[in-house]
Amino acid sequence: MSGVIESQENKDLRAAVAALGARHGRGFDRAALWSEAAKLGYLGVNLPEAYGGGGGGMAELSIVLEELGSAGCPLLMMVVSPAICGTVIARFGTEEQKRAWLPGLADGTLTMAFGITEPDAGSNSHRITTTARRDGDGWILNGRKVFISGVDIADATLIVGRTEDARTGSLKPCLFIVPRDTPGFQRSRIDMELHAAEKQFELVLDDVRLAAESLVGDEDAGLLQLFAGLNPERIMTAAFAIGMGRYALAKAVDYATTRQVWKLPIGGHQAIAHPLAQAHIELELARLMMQKAAALYDAGDDIGAGEAANMAKYAAAEACVKAVDQAVHTLGGNGLTREYGLASLITAARVARIAPVSREMILNYVSHQSLGLPKSY
Repeated sequence: MSGVIESQENKDLRAAVAALGARHGRGFDRAALWSEAAKLGYLGVNLPEAYGGGGGGMAELSIVLEELGSAGCPLLMMVVSPAICGTVIARFGTEEQKRAWLPGLADGTLTMAFGITEPDAGSNSHRITTTARRDGDGWILNGRKVFISGVDIADATLIVGRTEDARTGSLKPCLFIVPRDTPGFQRSRIDMELHAAEKQFELVLDDVRLAAESLVGDEDAGLLQLFAGLNPERIMTAAFAIGMGRYALAKAVDYATTRQVWKLPIGGHQAIAHPLAQAHIELELARLMMQKAAALYDAGDDIGAGEAANMAKYAAAEACVKAVDQAVHTLGGNGLTREYGLASLITAARVARIAPVSREMILNYVSHQSLGLPKSY
């Protein structure tokens, strides 16, 4: 499979992004890095060339995020803006929506957030209560969302709502572009222990009136359109986690190579060396599954990509948490200091286990989709 062994072009992309990341490093300025990555064509590498993108896919975009993460400067909004929103609009948007949004998403001048999670739905997307009803030629949205990243810096949010099926009366998912300053679209920041450049918000949609062209894609396509965005989200979360794990591991290896307490550096002791070697192996294995998921998705195999993307996200999150924990442990007390910058990753690493879907829901998916076991819910 082409995704298992990278092409020379993708190896070159990886090296170029690694160099960009090295220039910015852990104390990076998010806006400055976003702007430079955009100018170099990295943010829109997955979007169609006809709309200003690079014409690549999730294989290329995941390389960009992983390499920035491994340099200590991941851009979280890459998971949302080009990967989820850009992909959904490129695949299902009208010509007008593509022209309005894709060039800006590709060159970084426009950013889009993604709103699916709700306070009372959690991991159960079937319990989403944000509803859209027709109002003349347009729509009216009402509902609430929670843990939505970067709404304050996004020009619009792609909101997952539900419309009533006229034939059955049941609710089905649909996607709407809601500009940031739309009347009735309110946001309040959530106070997080996690210190990230991108803030988290709770949203209230109170009789938000939208024009007909705010609906993305076919009203009846529902789940197909939704999962066209969620599989890239899982692939990119895996890239985020692998990058973070690599960053932590590199710090630990450097410390273990230079720190000397007895006759040789501490990395010469197997109690230090072997856990770091295990962490490296698990990160590499997770990357292989991520590459498989990206290759399947880019080849148009949504079902195969769904299984692989869930597995990649699970494996990468576990590998990341283990790598960060082992890195902190390797440094001992220094691992908890601001100087070495690893302690904050203890909290950040948990994000990949929790979002965008918990590891337990992935195990549910694999148990009944891959193994054919009965569903427990």
